[in-house]
Amino acid sequence: MSEKGNLWGGRFTGKTDETFAEFNRSFGVDQRLFAADVRASAAHANALAAAGILSSDETSAIARALDELNAEAAGDASFFSDSAAEDVHSFIESKLVERIGETGKKLHAGRSRNDQVATAFRLWLRDEADALDTDLVNLQRALVESGERYFEVIMPGYTHLQRAQPVLWAHWCLAYFEMLRRDRQRLAQLRTRVDVLPLGAGALAGTGFLLDREAVAAELGFSGIARNSLDAVSDRDFAIEFVGACSLAMVHLSRLAEDLIIYCSAEFGFVELSDAVSTGSSLMPQKKNPDSLELIRGKAGRVFGNNMALLATIKGLPLAYNKDMQEDKQAVFDSLDTLRSCLRVAAIVMSNTSVNSERTRAAAVKGFLNATELADYLVRKGVPFRMAHEAAGKTVVYAISKGKELNDLSVAEFRQFSAAAQEDLIEQLSLERTVGSKSAIGGTSPDRVRDELSRARTFLAEVRADG
Repeated sequence: MSEKGNLWGGRFTGKTDETFAEFNRSFGVDQRLFAADVRASAAHANALAAAGILSSDETSAIARALDELNAEAAGDASFFSDSAAEDVHSFIESKLVERIGETGKKLHAGRSRNDQVATAFRLWLRDEADALDTDLVNLQRALVESGERYFEVIMPGYTHLQRAQPVLWAHWCLAYFEMLRRDRQRLAQLRTRVDVLPLGAGALAGTGFLLDREAVAAELGFSGIARNSLDAVSDRDFAIEFVGACSLAMVHLSRLAEDLIIYCSAEFGFVELSDAVSTGSSLMPQKKNPDSLELIRGKAGRVFGNNMALLATIKGLPLAYNKDMQEDKQAVFDSLDTLRSCLRVAAIVMSNTSVNSERTRAAAVKGFLNATELADYLVRKGVPFRMAHEAAGKTVVYAISKGKELNDLSVAEFRQFSAAAQEDLIEQLSLERTVGSKSAIGGTSPDRVRDELSRARTFLAEVRADG
């Protein structure tokens, strides 16, 4: 080991500039890869032993020392403090040498930091993606529980932020459930591309030792092996894809936050956040602010920035490894931490949100949200849709001129615009019938939504059983 535990000092005779040395260090960031790197190092030691590079005693000494380091790191918060190591990889090697002497220096045979860091990074990300799935499921569960708790609540649905058609609150909850389902699918899909072993690629050209890479992959649980050494050490698609998946998940959380921020305003009054997830004003005593949701909405921008930063970092790099790639981990770590905290807070918010059914109903019965139902009624009476649509629109104009809702009109008034209007029309325009008529799969009728809640419950139960 050379000056300050560097792994590369043999070529150099001069002293590293202190400012550059600090600029070059990544230990403060990549120490999160410690456990993954230790695990990969143990597998590499076994491969070296199988290739005759390490003796059984040396392999045992390395394995024992790595286990000890792992235990110390897990149990001692100060384990990583006051280290001048350049990165987590040199840190581990220096600790090994402290414990087992020259044998610790043999471990790096047949590998480079390039394939070493790529392996540790993939191991770490594979485990974290699995853990993140649990947070996504927990928010899905909170949405289903809210939908069940307020199943009877009818609210306006919106397009262009204008009242459009009435929907069940549970239907709104299930819309976000579906978004999170896609987020989980994306994570599962990218995991298959993370699950590829780079170790054995060396710096860029492969290794001169006959290491059994398939055995290493099996030991570390990788389902595949990188087939090209140049690509193996320079590929960061998996990191970009992960941050991209985090970005889409944050889009969904930001939309959820925006809806609830609007709904809890005095102008809407559809929901109220409990004190557990709200804050007050330092000046205005009456204020109750949805800071939890505003922070979720705001933090989305950080993850989007990480996504763009990674794309910009990688886009112009020649093969193979370049030091620019040191910047990949901070973007991934921050995106993971941000998404995880937002998912957990969003689940807490959903469990601490009460719905004002009187306000939602009052909003749903005003603003001609049953105009489409009027057009559909006329179609069922044999009127071509375009003619029915025009008649319904003219009826709305008439109702506005009279200061009435459609429900307040008489059959005689409806017949001014379509002779197909019959005595049963008034009942068909009620709020319950308007919602209940949307009975095709995916619609907001109570029967359909009840079925979807049941399907969601079954799905969540299966996830819990699998976990």
